Order: sequence, then structure tokens, then C-alpha cells
Amino acid sequence: MAISEYLKSLRSVVGTRLLFLPGVTAVVFDDAGRVLLGRRSDDGSWGLIAGVMDPGEQPAETVVREVFEETAVHVVPERITGVFTQPPNTYPNGDRTEYVDISFRCRAVGGEARVNDDESLEVGWFALDELPPIGDLTRRRIEWAQLPGPAASFLS
Repeated sequence: MAISEYLKSLRSVVGTRLLFLPGVTAVVFDDAGRVLLGRRSDDGSWGLIAGVMDPGEQPAETVVREVFEETAVHVVPERITGVFTQPPNTYPNGDRTEYVDISFRCRAVGGEARVNDDESLEVGWFALDELPPIGDLTRRRIEWAQLPGPAASFLS
């Protein structure tokens, strides 16, 4: 998985110890109402496009950057749909993280969905009634993004 220079510099100091990081997740819809998913290269699971903010970067800028870097799709963030802390995670290399995630509903405005970096094995558009196997949190994020209005959802 790709790692920013900032995160590399932190890891050089703290090693694999737990880092508390700001992240974003994109729930991207196209004009047909399909959702954009990627199949991760590290574990083969399908999920939404996500990433870590860089210093000085706004969350909406991060979500636009991450979607393009991973899928070559251009998006416009429409609204925040969820804010919560994810459970701690340990990567195969031993790095431990816990993310504060800001989930955005986004609209695709250009580009052609394709694998655009080494973080995904596949990317594609899926009708909501034809989703591949996804986790409960991914499903919940998609449901939140379909709710009407500007309100965000929170885990408790």
C-alpha cells in the first residue's frame, strides 16, 4: 500500500506503534446511481475508496485526490455523510493505526474508472442491488450516503 512521505517520516520515529490518523472515505455515485468500489491489493476485499490526509490538506481535497489517485475518476464532494473513529487496525507489516474517518458522498464528474495505482486489484461501478461482498461498515457508509438531506451520521 502507498504511504505518504509524511507518514514514512513518522514511522521512522515511532516504528509500528499505534498512530491516530485523520482519514477520508468516498462514497462515489455516477449518473446511473452506481457506486464506485475498489478491490484492495493487500487483502483482496472490496471497499470504498479511502485515504489519509496530508498535512495542510483539507478533507474535501483529500477525498478528491484519493479517488483520482486510486481510480482515475474525477469527483465533486457533495456532503459529509459520517464522522467516526474506526477500530484499531494492524497491517501485514505490523504497522498499527486508528483512523478518525470523515465519509463523503461524492458525484463522479469525469474520468474512466480503472486501477490507477498499486492499492487496488480492480475498480468498478456497481448497482446497489449487485454489490460484491462488502463489510458491514462499507454497507453502512453507502446507506448513509443515500439518506436525504445534509445531516451526517455518527457511530456511538
